[in-house]
Amino acid sequence: MRKAILAAGMAALLSLPALAQQANDTVAAIRARGTMTCGVTPNSAGFGYPDSRGEWQGIDVDACRAIAVAVLGDARKVRFVPASTAQRFTMLQSGEIDVLARVTTWSMSREASLGIAFASINVFDGQGFLVKTDSGISSARQLDGATICLLPGTTNELNVADYFRTHNMRFTPVVMDNIEELRAAFLSGRCDTYSTDASALAAYRASHGENASRFLVLPDIISKEPLGVAVRKGDWRFFDMARWAHFAMVTAEELGINSRNIDSFADNPNPDVQRFLGRSGDLGKAMGMSNDWAAQIVRQVGNFAEVWDRNMTPLGIQRGVNALWTKGGLQYAPPLR
Repeated sequence: MRKAILAAGMAALLSLPALAQQANDTVAAIRARGTMTCGVTPNSAGFGYPDSRGEWQGIDVDACRAIAVAVLGDARKVRFVPASTAQRFTMLQSGEIDVLARVTTWSMSREASLGIAFASINVFDGQGFLVKTDSGISSARQLDGATICLLPGTTNELNVADYFRTHNMRFTPVVMDNIEELRAAFLSGRCDTYSTDASALAAYRASHGENASRFLVLPDIISKEPLGVAVRKGDWRFFDMARWAHFAMVTAEELGINSRNIDSFADNPNPDVQRFLGRSGDLGKAMGMSNDWAAQIVRQVGNFAEVWDRNMTPLGIQRGVNALWTKGGLQYAPPLR
């Protein structure tokens, strides 16, 4: 027995160099090919979608661009790959994509069983319900017996089942992998309500322009949905770069640094500012990046407030719990030191 335990211990120790090598592989592979691949949602306003010029937009898209700056020094060196809810994790596991930033909820089961690790949370969200205003429904408790449009392979299915079971209510799911077909089913009356993350519902409602008032996002939030960026486990250097790319944008907002005023901070005596700009210390070098990596993220992508205002504010989605911790929100970055 003791020999078996020692052998297992030695095997674990011997695997550490292999893990370290694996951690370097993603970064090395990205740099060798000159581009980073990022799995995104193909058609979710605010999160990820190609605009009329074919340019990708969204808060998840900008998260990928920030990581590309950290790894390659250039926000333009990203190839965006549309990923369905059913295939997104397989695409990450197989190496088809380097990063998954696709309105994806961080949960214990996903980290425990899928071989992935969540590097950051860019949107603290929760699941809600969208109904037609003329339905007369104003609360989720009025949905007993309802048909509900849901995407498969998401936490949304389980959340709805838990909520209805808890409140001794019944529902009939209408599940479709194609989000456009799912929304069409809701619009046609096949479903009484469409349920997903509240921010996505607000974005979809806003997409109807002058007709947005025909729809109502119910006030009930039935779950916690921390949405973030995921990478493969074992790629720890890449994981660190992805994590700190987000923290750089949050820190910049804390310091009052944005893409328009960053040059005015060059001679700012604040040591935190000087470290952020890469003018003192070797924080970037220690992680395999340029020392001005954080400054370059702000120059090329923006601070967190800029990213939010560019992608979410036009849809009527307020910061709320996504405000900085200094303003009563949950966005908080460890110190860059």
